[in-house]
Amino acid sequence: MRREMMTTATGSAPVAAPSAAEASADPLAPPELSGFLPALRELDLPTRRRLRDAGREVLECRRVLAKVGLNVVGEVLRDQGEFVEMAHYPRDDVFDADTHAQYYYHAHRGDAEHGHFHTFLRAGGMPEGAAPLAFPQATEPWPAGDDAISHLVAISMDAWGEPIGLFACNRWVTGESWYPAEDVIRMLGRFDIDHAWPSWPANRWLGAMLRLYRPWIEGLLRHRDAVIAARWATRPAEDVFEDRELEITGYVPVSVERLVAALEDAA
Repeated sequence: MRREMMTTATGSAPVAAPSAAEASADPLAPPELSGFLPALRELDLPTRRRLRDAGREVLECRRVLAKVGLNVVGEVLRDQGEFVEMAHYPRDDVFDADTHAQYYYHAHRGDAEHGHFHTFLRAGGMPEGAAPLAFPQATEPWPAGDDAISHLVAISMDAWGEPIGLFACNRWVTGESWYPAEDVIRMLGRFDIDHAWPSWPANRWLGAMLRLYRPWIEGLLRHRDAVIAARWATRPAEDVFEDRELEITGYVPVSVERLVAALEDAA
C-alpha cells in the first residue's frame, strides 16, 4: 500500500484551512480534528435545510418514544436479558436485507457513556467502485468479497438514551474491511433500516442521525484516514490497523437540540 492512499481529500465538504502554525508542524504528528470539521455558517442553504429536516425527524422519533416513557436505547435492549459489557444488542445485530445496512449497540467505555451504536454497510449495498484498501502488512484477516463490511460512524449515548457524541475508530475495533474515507462517505446515504425490528422509531432515529450530522461525520472519516496515515508513517513496519493503542481516532460532542435550533435559525 502506498502512503498516499491514506491521505485525506476534502471533496465538496467545507473544511477549515490549516493555520500557518499547523502548516509548519511536524507532518508525521496526528492531525487536529478541528481542521476537518465545518462550521454551520460554511454550509450552503440547501444543505442546512436538509440537515434541519433530518433533525426534525430525530426529534419526532424521540417525541413518540418519550410520550410512553421510552427511548431509543431502551428499544434495542428490550427483551434482551441482562445488559452485559461487549455483548451486541439486539442479539445478532439489526440488518436490512434490502439496503444491507447494519447496526448494533454495546458498551465497553466505562463512565464515558452508557454505550454506543456502531453503524455499518455491507458489501451488497456499497456504491459502485468502492474497494477496500490493499494492505499486505495486515496481520489479521479482513472480511472480503460478499462478507466485506464498512463501519460508518459510532454514536455515543448517555444513561437517559440521548446522543452525546460521534466517533470514528480503528479497524480492529469493529473487525471491518477498511475502505478509504471517500468511499465510506459515499456509503453514508445508503444507511437505512427500513423495517420495524427491533423498533420502527429507533431505526428511523438512527438513519436520521446520520443525515443530521453528515458534514461532521465526513470530517471524522477524513480525519480518521489522516490519523492512520500519520501513525503508519511513524511505524511503517507495523500493522497500524491492529494497534491497540489507537482505538478512537476522533470524537465530536453533540447536542441535537442545539444543532436543530441553530439550523432552524439558519434555514
